[in-house]
Amino acid sequence: MAAVGLDRSSSRVATTARYFVLVALALVFLVPFYLMVRNALSTDAQITNPEGWTWFPSNPQWSNITEVFSDSSVPLAHSLLNSAIIAVTQTVVVLVISAMAGYGLARARVPYANAVFYLVLATLLIPAAVTFVPTFVMVSTLGWVSTLRGLIVPGLFQALATFLFRQHFLGYPRELEEAAMIDGAGPWRTFWRIVMPTSGGMLAAVGTITFIGSWNAFLWPLVIGQDQSSWTVQLSLSTYVTAQSVNLHGMFMAALISMLPLLLMFLLLQRWIVAGVEQTGINE
Repeated sequence: MAAVGLDRSSSRVATTARYFVLVALALVFLVPFYLMVRNALSTDAQITNPEGWTWFPSNPQWSNITEVFSDSSVPLAHSLLNSAIIAVTQTVVVLVISAMAGYGLARARVPYANAVFYLVLATLLIPAAVTFVPTFVMVSTLGWVSTLRGLIVPGLFQALATFLFRQHFLGYPRELEEAAMIDGAGPWRTFWRIVMPTSGGMLAAVGTITFIGSWNAFLWPLVIGQDQSSWTVQLSLSTYVTAQSVNLHGMFMAALISMLPLLLMFLLLQRWIVAGVEQTGINE
């Protein structure tokens, strides 16, 4: 009995220590978000004054919100709209293309299917800088500079998304597909009516990765978005810090606003994202 009580006590201490470490790590992780909110509601003097540091401004500058949207030199609202259009379009198309490609690579009984998969996988080893110039020349030749097409189309195929879907479908239960085919459904109908609706976790995980990558993209929009009408939110954020001036409170407020869509999406899809990540193991 004493040994059982000792084991329970040790287990309780280990659990308490584990939760303590997790809470401490969570607080460390939240520090950048706290600083973003604190600085977004402060003045430049409050941000840069080390002697007058306060944990939170006593007089929050809510006017900073209207200031960043009314600044004529930084089209923040239009940039947010552009980023939303680009991110949503790329996410939807990437999910459709990559899911079909991954399903075909996992199920197609054709010669050299594995060779095609390894060629797709090999594209992940090619540095982005190698394809940057040829892609720009192609987009420029098509006349897509400073257009949403030039920002969207080059990112419509993602080898990583295809790889993740292929690995997911390798472990997908064939019994569901066989049952659908017995009921008279062909491969196309089975894929859209059975496989896709039951792959919500993977769709959420890959969609989140794609959306965040598209939303945070900077280098390609910087080259293609040569006109303010095609700026993304990341380009607008970069204008708050220049060689001539630094608008700290505006930069923090704009960054906080630009982060809200990602935070909202993560909160809504958190359960599906975790389920999808658990299914990304490599199967053969």
